[in-house]
Amino acid sequence: MLRIAVPNKGALSGSAMAMLHEAGYQQRKESKELVLVDPSNEVEFFYLRPRDIAIYVSSGRLDIGITGRDLLLDSGADAEEILQLGFARSTFRYATKPGTAAGPQDFDGMTIATSYEGIVAAHLEESGVKASIVHLDGAVETAIELGVAQIIADVVETGTSMRNAGLEVIGDPIMTSEAVVIRRNGAPADDPKVQQFLRRLQGVLVARSYVMMDYDCRVEHLERAVALTPGLESPTISPLHHEGWVAVRSMVAAKEAQRIMDDLYELGARAILTTAIHACRL
Repeated sequence: MLRIAVPNKGALSGSAMAMLHEAGYQQRKESKELVLVDPSNEVEFFYLRPRDIAIYVSSGRLDIGITGRDLLLDSGADAEEILQLGFARSTFRYATKPGTAAGPQDFDGMTIATSYEGIVAAHLEESGVKASIVHLDGAVETAIELGVAQIIADVVETGTSMRNAGLEVIGDPIMTSEAVVIRRNGAPADDPKVQQFLRRLQGVLVARSYVMMDYDCRVEHLERAVALTPGLESPTISPLHHEGWVAVRSMVAAKEAQRIMDDLYELGARAILTTAIHACRL
């Protein structure tokens, strides 16, 4: 069986399990379940702390896992990302009290508090900065107020918690992160079970990003209509009972669907419908 690590809690967990369910895999119903076997898909899921997943995968005990890019890089594990999943997006940045520093170039001799010691250490070395790092497991915003550090480095989503603590974000982003599928470095890239798993997740990503659009169009406007809805290969065109009309079916980007419907209507198209795509293979 393919052995897959899944986050057991936190921001990654719910979205990861939802995507796996959409991809046709069984998922646990109780948070206390640590292992779930899906015999029909020949997969065994292990629900682990997100920070530990890269370590388990790099050891070879598990074949692949879902975790955050930031957690993968911070772990220093011998693993690599092989698919971006598009959720749990965040930015990793420095913050401090106003007037303390403008960016890493001012950090020499200072102390930085973070839960991501590996990422910060690598970034400081790359920047040629000599600063101390204090590892905290969470709530790093209070480190400055309590005198533990002059700078913090943490995940920033909206920046609200930083501002509430009287801090300002400084310098360029250290990195951007999102949920990713990872495997051990050197693992066979053509493993058929892994490839099938990735195809299923890619199918979910496409299904979430596109809708199927159907509409009726007069033949003389068809080329202009097709230019608006070119599809992935090309649209499906079918003649209608009424002469001079055709039915068109095409996949379009969900975020563009309303605008395209407006343009088609102005062109003379009618009976314009969109439907959700639940799964696909490209």
